[in-house]
Parts: sequence; structure tokens; C-alpha cells
Amino acid sequence: MENKHCVIVCIMYIISGASFHVIVISFFVYIFVNFFENMIHYNIGRFSNKETKLELPSKQDFAKIAIVMGAFALLQGLLTNYFNNHVDKSFKI
Repeated sequence: MENKHCVIVCIMYIISGASFHVIVISFFVYIFVNFFENMIHYNIGRFSNKETKLELPSKQDFAKIAIVMGAFALLQGLLTNYFNNHVDKSFKI
């Protein structure tokens, strides 16, 4: 029962205020930038023994690409939020 409470509290924290905005902005930036990169990689793999063209994938392949991109975009948003909130602000490289 305590694990469910912890998950609920974590979800409420993530979707509240600035944390939610950081996650959403990071998510959409990742999707926008990596969509084009993924289309290029898809076409390089598809036409590896031929002249590379730029074609859209089939609906099935596009769905697979979208699911993987969505999972990694969410992961990036969560990690960005975590490091934004937990890394010492005075840390300088």
C-alpha cells in the first residue's frame, strides 16, 4: 500500500507547476529534433545498399518509431527535470 502512495505522490509532484513545464518542453523539443534524425536513420538503414532516398516509413514502422521516440522523450523530460531540481546550482564546469 505504501508503494502506491509513493507513486501517487511522485506523479502529483511531476505534474505540478514548473516540473510539469520542464518535462513537457523537453519532451516536445526531443520529439521535434529527433523526428528528423530518426527519418534519416530509417532511410539509411532501408536503402543501405542503394542510393539513399528520403521516404516516409510504412504505418507500422512509423508507429514503432513513434513509440520508441515517445518513451525516450519522456525519459529525457524526467531526467531533465530531475537534474534541474537536484544538481547544485553553483556547480560550474
